[in-house]
Amino acid sequence: MIVAIYIIPVLVTGATIYFVFIKKSREFLKFLAGAFFVSGGIQLYMAIAGVSIPILGTSFVQTPQIGFVRCIPHFVFFLLCLYFGFIRKPKDSAK
Repeated sequence: MIVAIYIIPVLVTGATIYFVFIKKSREFLKFLAGAFFVSGGIQLYMAIAGVSIPILGTSFVQTPQIGFVRCIPHFVFFLLCLYFGFIRKPKDSAK
C-alpha cells in the first residue's frame, strides 16, 4: 500500500513532463499555475500557523520551518507557470 502511494507521484511527474515539455500545452501550464499557487499558499499558511504536518505512511513530521522552505519553490514554480501559461504569447508554428 505504501509503495503505491509513492509510485503515484512518480507517474504524475512523468505526465507533467510530457504535457509541459513535449506537448507544450498552455492549458496544462495554466492548471499548474493554480496548483502551485494553492500549494505554496497552504505551505506558507501552515508554517505561519506553526502546524507540524505528519507525512503519510512514515513517522516523519514536516516542521513549520520546512514549510517556509517548501513554499519558496512552489511560488517560484507558480510564477514560471503563470508567465508561460498566461502572459507569454505562443510562438506561431504555422510559418
